[in-house]
Amino acid sequence: MPAATPGTPSLLRAMNDRAALELLLTHGPLSRTRIGHLTGLSKPTASQLLARLEAVGLVVATGTDGGRPGPSAQLYAINPRAAYVGGLDVTPERVLAAVADLTGTVVATHEVPYTEGAEAVDQVTEALGGAVKAAGLHRTDLRRVVIGTPGAFDPQTGRLRYASHLPGWHSPTLLEELAAALPMPVEYENDVNLAAVAEQRLGAARGHEDFVLLWNEEGLGAALVLGGRLHRGWTGGAGEVGFLPVPGRPLVRQVTRANSGGYQELAGVEGLPRLAAELGVEPADTPGAPEAPGAPHGPEVAAAVALLTRAAAAPEGTHLLFLQSYATALATGLASVVAVLDPEIVVLSGAAISAGGEPLRALLEAELAELAPSRPRLVPGEVQERPVLHGALESALAATRDEVFDTSG
Repeated sequence: MPAATPGTPSLLRAMNDRAALELLLTHGPLSRTRIGHLTGLSKPTASQLLARLEAVGLVVATGTDGGRPGPSAQLYAINPRAAYVGGLDVTPERVLAAVADLTGTVVATHEVPYTEGAEAVDQVTEALGGAVKAAGLHRTDLRRVVIGTPGAFDPQTGRLRYASHLPGWHSPTLLEELAAALPMPVEYENDVNLAAVAEQRLGAARGHEDFVLLWNEEGLGAALVLGGRLHRGWTGGAGEVGFLPVPGRPLVRQVTRANSGGYQELAGVEGLPRLAAELGVEPADTPGAPEAPGAPHGPEVAAAVALLTRAAAAPEGTHLLFLQSYATALATGLASVVAVLDPEIVVLSGAAISAGGEPLRALLEAELAELAPSRPRLVPGEVQERPVLHGALESALAATRDEVFDTSG
């Protein structure tokens, strides 16, 4: 069908339909009168709109507002079964998959622990297949899947870069193999970028157009959002701040071979136990068995989190010195990022930053004020549980809603 001409009735209907669907996503179930009030449409036009959306399966009647005075009004809501999407969070320890309905509700998850010699395609299909089965669906029911990995796939070569620590994901034909194995459109995104998407849609960065998300878990990285959009760079490597040369560490050469850089060595999780020992901080007990298959983090991250959690709970004496030293290390690299980008806020995320809590944030803010020419607000990430996975689902949902909410065709 030809595209609608601006100003034609079909285009206006599509715009009104989209506005109503966005309101239902934001507010939940609404009555015809309330939708008319929020959109400025007359009652008959709102009724026609809802009938149209109900006929195409995008809206369902869902009870009444019987708690109010006067006659009860029928409520309408987004039909959650109108579309489903998938998201995957890939780490060196495991592949975690989830399925969400059109409203963003996660309906099922499935995790596959990494095993020696496992192929990436097998891991993805097993994890996604498990989540789809748990949701009572078929893989063909998914409109789109977004996969989050460390590093980034080079748009020129299709090869994964900046993530030599991710076993089984470096075949030059991997993207073609995944496309052949999966029946739906598949997109790939850097894991830290997806954590930023989650904060932008659901958390601390809502309403902010220019922000940086600083992340520290298995690797030290950043996501850059400029003008409301992710900045990925020419090869997808924007935000790989772990490779920054910084004072306090010898200059690292051939960084791609070393898979490290000065900032990573200065402030990455692998150096925190050594820093604690130098300051006389007693080793922290690491709960559970972080090296076990399927654990959320590897042993280095778990050890760093245990140290920081204990120090933040009693920030005095050697614990305070430990937090101060870590804050200085983080600020040393972050100051360069702030000097170049001048963001409105910096979102602090990742297990090894979140564990430091408010004491670490306050110390980092004070250090950054000494080292950077501007003073962005430092805010803790609000999406604490599975931020990469939530970002993958939100990214898939945004594109899917654009498709299914377009009623002009």
